[in-house]
Parts: sequence; C-alpha cells; structure tokens
Amino acid sequence: MSLPPLVEPADELTVDEVQRYSRHLIIPDVGMDGQKRLKNARVLVVGAGGLGSPALLYLAAAGVGTLGIIDFDVVDESNLQRQVIHGQSDIGKPKAESARESIEEVNPYVNVVLHKERLDSTNALEIFSGYDLILDGTDNFATRYLVNDAAVLLNKPYVWGSIYRFDGQVSVFWNEYGPNYRDLYPEPPPPGMVPSCAEGGVLGVLCAAIGSVMVNEAIKLITGIGDPLVGRLMIYDALEMTWRTVKVRKDPDAEPITELIDYEAFCGTVSEEAQQAAMGSTITARELKEKMDRGEDFFLVDVREKNEYEIVNIPGAVLIPKGEFLTGEAFAKLPQDKQIVLHCKSGARSAEALAAVKNAGFGSAVHVGGGVLSWIETIDPSLPRY
Repeated sequence: MSLPPLVEPADELTVDEVQRYSRHLIIPDVGMDGQKRLKNARVLVVGAGGLGSPALLYLAAAGVGTLGIIDFDVVDESNLQRQVIHGQSDIGKPKAESARESIEEVNPYVNVVLHKERLDSTNALEIFSGYDLILDGTDNFATRYLVNDAAVLLNKPYVWGSIYRFDGQVSVFWNEYGPNYRDLYPEPPPPGMVPSCAEGGVLGVLCAAIGSVMVNEAIKLITGIGDPLVGRLMIYDALEMTWRTVKVRKDPDAEPITELIDYEAFCGTVSEEAQQAAMGSTITARELKEKMDRGEDFFLVDVREKNEYEIVNIPGAVLIPKGEFLTGEAFAKLPQDKQIVLHCKSGARSAEALAAVKNAGFGSAVHVGGGVLSWIETIDPSLPRY
C-alpha cells in the first residue's frame, strides 16, 4: 500500500545540491519535491556494522540531510570483510567516528550525529525522538525488540534487516499502518538456539544486498513513493539467487506495548538451566592452562562448529559440536573416568552444552569462561581471532 510522505520538503536545494542529485531529480517520482524531503529527513541507523555500513553510505549519497549513528563498538579487523564503511586505518577506532569520516567523504552536505553509547531502555526513547525514521541493522534479538518497542511507543516507522550466512530478510514495521516486529516474532528463540553472525558467519556481499534494500525502503517512506514493505517480509537466498515475499499480519490478540522492559532478561543470553550449570563449574583459560601444565588427566571438548575449529583451536581439544550434546549423540563419545572440560568461542555455547552434560550424569564437568577468545587473550596472543 502507498503511504503519505514521512517528511515535509526543505525550502530549497542549492545549486551544488541540484548538480549532485541531478540523477534523482530527473526521475519523475522523486524530482525536486522528493529530493527536498530527503534533505529535510532525519534518519537514525542503529549499528554501523554489516548492514549499517552500506545503509549509511547510500543514505548519505541519496542526500538524507541528517544521519544519526548509534554504535559503541570499535573497528576490528574481522569487521572489514563486510563492513565497507571502515578501512584498515580505522582498526581500533570507534565505529561511529569511522563511519562519520566515510560519510563526509561521500557527501559533505550531510549532518552526522553520533551516539557513541549502548542503546538500552534508559536512552532509546530520548534518542529516537529526534528522528523521523529508524533503520535497524543490529544482530541480536534483545536490541531488535528494544528498537521495535521504542518505535511503537513513539509511533515511528523503522526498516528492519537481518542477515545470516547466505540468507537475508527485510521488512518495514510501522504500528500505525501495519504489523510490528512482535507480530512477526512474538517471542525470542530459546537462548543459544539461533547462532549469531559471529558464531555462524555471513557472506560479506550479502550485507550490501540487504542494506541497499533497506535504504530503498527508507527513501520510499521519506518521499511517499512506491509500495513499502509494510505488512510484507522480503526473504533473500543468495545461493539460490531468489527473492520472495510473505505477508505479515497484525496479531489481534497481542498484548499492547506500553513500556520498555529489560530486553537482556527477556531474550536471555543463555538459558536459566545453563546459568545454573555454570555456577561453580566455570574455570578460566589460565586455570585450564595450569591443569595442562600439571599433567591432569581430563577430556577437553570444543563444542564449536568444524569450520571454527579449523580457524583456531586449543591444543588437545576434541571437536564435538554443541548440537550433538543437545541431541544426546555426544554422550557416547565422552569417557566415564575423566573430568569433562568444555569450551566454545566465548562461553555461551559451552554453558548450554555443560547443562546437558551435567544432566547426563557427568557431575564433575566444567566449562571455560570466555572460551577460545580468553585463551588467545591470556595464554597465546599469537593465535588468530575471528
């Protein structure tokens, strides 16, 4: 369905702006009026990462007058495979600052506002209130629900995108005109069931495909042209090279959103069972090294996936992916006469596996808090991070 333009047009375009945006101006559906609306628009991009990178660059190139960036992270070398707004010289720099520098190179007429802080329930409403439109490029469920609920409370539209390996999704949520994110995903998945991009990976160029669609939707909303993805979910399969859309409808029985909540608790990083299992059964990477140096006889298990194990592994670790613990297949591979020591990349997956192991009767089992990343940081910094 077509919607009214989100933003009123600016008073004028300068001669330089007319020259810069001329290819937009000669499109009848955009024209001077549409470009003036883009100039007057205030758009907040949540996350300057995989999706935020192409989104910010194309929003800037399109002439969006004010771009807000909220990101508290710093640029890491592993980001550069897909986060094209950052470069080699930006490693260690706050992502928001790096993104601003790239935007200024693309379009000096854009006003960039930085929010170098973590988005949470205490600041979301205040930050969002200064913008017409939100683009959500985050990769965790807690922030997605937070963005949705804040947008609903403020009656603001937002463009949502998601990527994982070779698959992407895009939709537009605007509670006034259609469903919101909770109508698509009423409840978050159980903790540990859906791997993040850091755990499962993502094809770098997928970010460009999905990020550009998100910007396309933002331009349509701002200028009031076309048929936005309100009430529709677009799904992209990069391997099969297919695009398809499915309808998303409002849930008439859904509880109304009346306030922001504790989204970390709502989504959970690990299950309550895993938290209980880890209490008193967590060792550090240094304690693991000390056990090795003392020659203790234990069984070290890496619960990551095979491709992660091939990137980097702790010496002596046997690979048994977490999924095998959840199905019970792993237990036949565990010795009965040795202590079981589990680890993953950061500690979340190994805690989930630990709960299953303890339930299976391996009462002395422990896991390594911080996982491989902690081992690299405290024991062997020469190993590659990912």
